[in-house]
Amino acid sequence: MKSSWFALILAVLSTELLTSHCSTVKSPRFRGRVQQERKNIRPNIILVLTDDQDVELGSLQVMNKTRRIMENGGASFINAFVTTPMCCPSRSSMLTGKYVHNHNIYTNNENCSSPSWQATHEPRTFAVYLNNTGYRTAFFGKYLNEYNGSYIPPGWREWVGLVKNSRFYNYTISRNGNKEKHGFDYAKDYFTDLITNESINYFRMSKRIYPHRPIMMVISHAAPHGPEDSAPQFSELYPNASQHITPSYNYAPNMDKHWIMQYTGPMLPIHMEFTNILQRKRLQTLMSVDDSMERLYQMLAEMGELENTYIIYTADHGYHIGQFGLVKGKSMPYDFDIRVPFFIRGPSVEPGSVVPQIVLNIDLAPTVLDIAGLDTPPDMDGKSVLKLLDLERPGNRFRTNKKTKIWRDTFLVERGKFLRKKEEPNKNTQQSNQLPKYERVKELCQQARYQTACEQPGQKWQCTEDASGKLRIHKCKVSSDILAIRKRTRSIHSRGYNGKDKDCNCGDTDYRNSRTQRKNQRQFLRNPNAQKYKPRFVHTRQTRSLSVEFEGEIYDINLEEEELQVLKTKSITKRHNAENKEEAEETDGAPGDAMIADGSDAIGQPDSVRVTHKCFILPNDTIHCERELYQSARAWKDHKAYIDKEIEALQDKIKNLREVRGHLKRRKPDECDCSKQSYYNKEKGVKTQEKLKSHLHPFKEAAQEVDGKLQLFKENRRRKKERKGKKRQKKGDECSLPGLTCFTHDNNHWQTAPFWNLGSFCACTSSNNNTYWCLRTVNDTHNFLFCEFATGFLEYFDMNTDPYQLTNTVHTVERGILNQLHIQLMELRSCQGYKQCNPRPKGLETGNKDGGSYDPHRYPHFFILLSSFFPNNCMTPAHFN
Repeated sequence: MKSSWFALILAVLSTELLTSHCSTVKSPRFRGRVQQERKNIRPNIILVLTDDQDVELGSLQVMNKTRRIMENGGASFINAFVTTPMCCPSRSSMLTGKYVHNHNIYTNNENCSSPSWQATHEPRTFAVYLNNTGYRTAFFGKYLNEYNGSYIPPGWREWVGLVKNSRFYNYTISRNGNKEKHGFDYAKDYFTDLITNESINYFRMSKRIYPHRPIMMVISHAAPHGPEDSAPQFSELYPNASQHITPSYNYAPNMDKHWIMQYTGPMLPIHMEFTNILQRKRLQTLMSVDDSMERLYQMLAEMGELENTYIIYTADHGYHIGQFGLVKGKSMPYDFDIRVPFFIRGPSVEPGSVVPQIVLNIDLAPTVLDIAGLDTPPDMDGKSVLKLLDLERPGNRFRTNKKTKIWRDTFLVERGKFLRKKEEPNKNTQQSNQLPKYERVKELCQQARYQTACEQPGQKWQCTEDASGKLRIHKCKVSSDILAIRKRTRSIHSRGYNGKDKDCNCGDTDYRNSRTQRKNQRQFLRNPNAQKYKPRFVHTRQTRSLSVEFEGEIYDINLEEEELQVLKTKSITKRHNAENKEEAEETDGAPGDAMIADGSDAIGQPDSVRVTHKCFILPNDTIHCERELYQSARAWKDHKAYIDKEIEALQDKIKNLREVRGHLKRRKPDECDCSKQSYYNKEKGVKTQEKLKSHLHPFKEAAQEVDGKLQLFKENRRRKKERKGKKRQKKGDECSLPGLTCFTHDNNHWQTAPFWNLGSFCACTSSNNNTYWCLRTVNDTHNFLFCEFATGFLEYFDMNTDPYQLTNTVHTVERGILNQLHIQLMELRSCQGYKQCNPRPKGLETGNKDGGSYDPHRYPHFFILLSSFFPNNCMTPAHFN
């Protein structure tokens, strides 16, 4: 009876579940990811990326087509940020899904597209994962700032990558490994239109040849990055653009902020006029991106791929134009530099939806992998944002206690390199020596170099076992005979060149007698009867003639005539020989056939210098080429291409030679001045140091080695600073200042309308000490920025009351709260993987494994500390809304 009742209940439940499932699928509100007839085809993915596009300065206000397609037709992420507001570090984070401290691309120059990046991180970008699972991957546009076009990054089937930094005209692209130069013709060369056409053509061709293969494309625009060259049809738009004039515009100086903000004063009138034109030109370049988005949308709609394609639109970082007196630039931790546009449209994305949670540039790679049906690798620091778009998915209707989605509300903003500290070597030494002493001795004695009884060449320490059975490390004691043999051997090797011998060889001048010899010498010098040494006269008259053998004959060259008559050629006469006397006289009498003994004319200089196999430089500094090059256009073109390749190869060779030269300068051996009296003392000190080092206990060798590396690093940095200073003095560069990042602008900078005709000026935008680590928190009750700079400076901004970060209020924060923020910041600075970089808040009882978002009850201890912000009876809910 019980079993029948149980079967009846199961049947009813299954019927209800089936009915609810069918009704859900048919409901237009809950659309599936893929259409029913195409459910076996994975979705296409198109990532559209702009360069330096802001949110705070209103750049999206003029992009009506993009907003209609992406904002009205997809989801808008109103709290989208980047973790590092610089081009190459941010783009590297997008590709790998990692924070900067995990992929080590700290600046736009150092390590950007370097061999270490190519070997370690480039093989783990999202393109590699998608390519391995059957996606047809393609890249069009700007890649990394220092990409040189010499290779195709792994994972990309189609590659049209910009060489070096953003340009609109006169640039070079790498088309599947072949470099292709472009000029100044808008119809053929304008970069935004070029990559749009290339991407659309590739998508059409791929779907025609492989209709069931999904496509993943990246379209990386140069706009609105400098040099801000717009298309001709947009060059007269927005003459009164003023979106960039925010409350922080020309708000300077800022004595409560870090060093560069204190240094920067109010802008001059010429700077303010420049910002107005710069904003106008940036908006004009974005018009071509706006048209590109419309063309892309229309192509997908025509091919029937729109409903099966995810389109993601974002930028690598924001921008500032006049904010806090900074004329232009990025790299600041404030919202105008770290906020970016972020839109997604595609299957299961509700049109016009708004997502308030924080999304980051490190979330792009996990999101792309999630769309393709792949799991996020554990080494990626970001998370897929698709879970934020599935809010309307049907759940279990019998589950009444549904848990809200957990998402991060805090992230790390970092910029610059980690500083080297003196404490690090000692710290590392302590960490490596945490074992007890007997364990460390036991570990050392397992090495082969300590196991023999002082038999190995150069062995200074040996392991022995005492009477109690404990291992001991003792210094080798060598007999006097062996020492004599070694000393004799060293003296033999020192006579010739040896790469290991770093001692200076100054001949007999630096020879120093033994102590006994010096004592006898002093007694000899004190003796007044000692006979003084008188050197004999040495004959030093110069040679008057020189005998030279040439073609079996011997000639005498008169050297005195050359001294008396410098400009005349020297005559050569054969030695008196009975057989050849007449022949010699005939030779002397024939001025036209006389042999010249001058070294420069003996062989004979050519009349012209051969530059290529078809062109010469004549003695009158004119260039002459073969007649074929002047008559045949094809021959001219081929030879010019040959010269271009030769120039490019020589430039690469020069670059390599400069790197080798820099390496040799860094590894230059110490020069010895034998004329100085203190030379021997210097060498003695060096030898004493080496001797002391050889007597060091093995436990102390590692610590001294680290200290030596630190000293070498400081010395190289000092020399580099001196070279830069000398270079600036030599160039007479008044704009470039030590420790500052400055730029100059003149009438020749912009090659397209609207032009600049107010003359040149200089402005500084950043500094070398602008290295920071910040916490940015956004949730239902809190919205703040907390920063620690490498100089030790602290900043805190409450964006609920100060949305433009005008006032640093760190002095109002209690020390306990600052300690809590510092601990959280240090944890994020060293995090690795999405589990550590998206930590679940302490004390949170509900949520899923991915970690989280803000909940009013998530920080009970933090809320208690926050109460100290306000005086008694003043803490109301309004403070947290």
